[in-house]
Amino acid sequence: MLFSSLSAQAALLSLFAVTSPYVSATPLKRASVCNGYSELCSRSFGNVTFVGAHDSYAVGATNLAANQDYNVTQQLTDGIRMLQNQAHSASDGSIHLCHTDCLLYDAGTLQDYLTSVKSWMDANPNEVVSILLVNINNLAASSFGSVFQSTGLVPMSYVPTSTPMTTSQWPSLGSMIDAGTRLVTFMDNGANDTNFPFLIPEFGNIWETAFDVTDPSFSCAINRSQGDTSQQMYLINHFLDATTDIAGFGVPAPAKDQLNVTNAQSGPGSLGQQAADCIAQYSAPPNFMLVDFYEYGQGSVFDVAANLNGVAAPTNSIAPPIINATSSSSSSGSSSGALTDFRGSGRVTGLALFTGFLVGIWTVS
Repeated sequence: MLFSSLSAQAALLSLFAVTSPYVSATPLKRASVCNGYSELCSRSFGNVTFVGAHDSYAVGATNLAANQDYNVTQQLTDGIRMLQNQAHSASDGSIHLCHTDCLLYDAGTLQDYLTSVKSWMDANPNEVVSILLVNINNLAASSFGSVFQSTGLVPMSYVPTSTPMTTSQWPSLGSMIDAGTRLVTFMDNGANDTNFPFLIPEFGNIWETAFDVTDPSFSCAINRSQGDTSQQMYLINHFLDATTDIAGFGVPAPAKDQLNVTNAQSGPGSLGQQAADCIAQYSAPPNFMLVDFYEYGQGSVFDVAANLNGVAAPTNSIAPPIINATSSSSSSGSSSGALTDFRGSGRVTGLALFTGFLVGIWTVS
């Protein structure tokens, strides 16, 4: 009788695992290496520092609208573990990844982008990855949910056990990998839909520092949050802008001439220095560090993360900076100009649009 009862329970659990869209059907195993390190397997997701690509989709070596040199597959291969993107509603009803406005820079559909993410994660089963979606047009969660469903990412998406989650409540990387739920997706707004619990409200769980800054001192002051910041993870926006004069208009764009300093391990204006400043202020390291053109500094951004995580510096070779190139095989977007990203504004000013068209196919020599 006991055997029969246990068999019935096992059958029910097996059926649930197969039929539930939010439970991985991957057999349980014990991960021994997590995100490249055995030491991280027992570490809580909320107690690990990840390097993120600011505007991951905005790829182009010479375009003022670009923030990265390499596409998402190369970013992940090199060690990027948070992918920040701007989601816009396109005229055909699909979701596109655009910089400020799709008339200015259109990197294609979220569907294609997530397909690449899914392929990489399938090939790298011991990696936990985060996505941060900036929902510029306040699209419904269902619009994103259908794309995650069609790309096959729902089964590997992590669903929080409560909302919000305090820093200490997050599971270990090893348990997430063992369960097969190793994609964590945050949205800055519109994620409060119980039908899509894998879309996690960002500001209930994470606070951020200021973005699009031109001051290389990089303040650690809390800029945006919707919760108890003492209980939240936090993200530092460590990318420096400079104002470019175009036809009399000041247009913010990445300060590429400062990247080796901005992405460095130490020194004034460096990623390492901001991390140290924030630790001194909050007694905890940042969980996420968003950077532009991550490969500048010869992997220094990953060395900073390794140091904060208390593990050895990574030894893998990463892609080199693309300097003074006219095109890049990794580029996937089209652009008519370069504007600040207006994160969270949900609109584009007339001046921004005018400047974008004025810039045209502007490139930097």
